[in-house]
Amino acid sequence: MVVTMRSRILKSAQMAAIAAMIVCVGAVARADTVADVRGLYERFVAAQNVGNMEVVRSLLDERPEFLWVTDGMAVWGRDAAIARMRLFQKSEIWRVEPELEKARTIELGADAAVFHLPLTLVIGSSAPGPNHLRFLVEIVCRRTDGAWRIAALLTTTEKPG
Repeated sequence: MVVTMRSRILKSAQMAAIAAMIVCVGAVARADTVADVRGLYERFVAAQNVGNMEVVRSLLDERPEFLWVTDGMAVWGRDAAIARMRLFQKSEIWRVEPELEKARTIELGADAAVFHLPLTLVIGSSAPGPNHLRFLVEIVCRRTDGAWRIAALLTTTEKPG
């Protein structure tokens, strides 16, 4: 009887330890995903803000299913997205001001996540001054071959409220 009770307690302790390890591994994986996806987005914005479209291109998924929803239209494929981004980059003033403190990451699986945040797009000319356009952005990120890439950019005008 004592051996059986001791055996049950030991098994319970082992199961609790295994459960705790699983929770810890999941938390580490989540922290890594959040940091990796945020880092991807920060590199993307930095490259955009200095007009380095080659770096921007390298951060976008190369599959033809890459999607950018912008101004109410769908732009398919990273080459088409880069061509459209270059049009915006021709403005005298053009920069993205993300509100990273409001960013959230939603994991969709081990190799997919959505990064959500509000941002201001500053675009136009110095006279009379640039427009400050508010957007909500969802960035669908996908890990392939160990590297995170942007699989889709979904933008909508932010409504006050």
